[in-house]
Amino acid sequence: MISTKNIKIFLNYWLGPIIFLWLTWAIYNQVISQPDLPQAWINIKASLNAGGQIRIIAVILLMIVNWGIEAVKWRELLRPLHHLSLWRALKATLAGVAFAVNTPNRIGEYGGRVLYLPDNKRLQAVSLTLIGSFSQLLVTMMAGTAGLWLLYFGALEIHPPAYWSSNALWIRVLCLVLSTTTILLLLVYLRISWLVRLFERLPGVDKWGKALLVIDHLPVRILLRVLGWSMIRYTVFVIQYILLLQSFEVTSLIWVSSWMISVQFLMLAVIPTIALAELGLRGQLALELFGWISTNTLGIVTASIALWLINLVTPALIGSLLIIRIKIFNPMNKKDTPVGEIPKNEI
Repeated sequence: MISTKNIKIFLNYWLGPIIFLWLTWAIYNQVISQPDLPQAWINIKASLNAGGQIRIIAVILLMIVNWGIEAVKWRELLRPLHHLSLWRALKATLAGVAFAVNTPNRIGEYGGRVLYLPDNKRLQAVSLTLIGSFSQLLVTMMAGTAGLWLLYFGALEIHPPAYWSSNALWIRVLCLVLSTTTILLLLVYLRISWLVRLFERLPGVDKWGKALLVIDHLPVRILLRVLGWSMIRYTVFVIQYILLLQSFEVTSLIWVSSWMISVQFLMLAVIPTIALAELGLRGQLALELFGWISTNTLGIVTASIALWLINLVTPALIGSLLIIRIKIFNPMNKKDTPVGEIPKNEI
């Protein structure tokens, strides 16, 4: 009969390498199956040979900044629950990316991150991670809705296709719906404790009480800081995309590109998909939007693929390597911090 101890030993020392092999294989298969990738890779190398190295290097460096900000944001959210070093938060974030790329709407990200936390903190950490994703979605909706309004009013001084004008009424309705939804979500975010208390009154949710309690105790100042970090991270995304559009000679219009990117990110956020499988969707959306201001279809697709490779595939591969040494059973090695109390060294 297999003892519980032997099962834990197996999970701690063998499950990590097994997950690494599975994730690496899954990422590899998804990457090589992309139909536009070979031509895009040729275009990327041509850009590098033509003097575009500085912009590409800047995008790669900004990728590090991007995930570093996400690690800071997650660490900020965990403050009332558990002290986590920035380096460990970064490793957890990258591990989450490795899981996220093969799951619908990146839901696996939550499971990947909490592996770096003690066993008795993981369920609560999942709920905090959801708050972090909520804040990022909120920023995406705010910027994307603003971009749609600017397109609707013609403030970007571009000439959209004929179907845009013929559907002006529906586009206005969409803008109004998105604006209302965004305002409501912002109110929910800033008063998340009210929603938690309402949810706790529902029958059958008693067992989730401890996980929800940590959200109930989140100070508004932490929520505002997390929202601020989400805005900075979103700005980094947009800068990366603009640099790539310039590298592949799509457009040099920074103001117009910024808002077109915001609309594209909004569409990607609201359409359910799998992160690695969304490349085709990214390309189609990019062609539709940037086709209004550029005829360089190869450059548009290449910029979209390059952003995908740098911001998603590369961190996922790094995260899968980090998972090799992860221990599934990770007991608390420090004194527990009571739920709702911020550690003294974190104030």
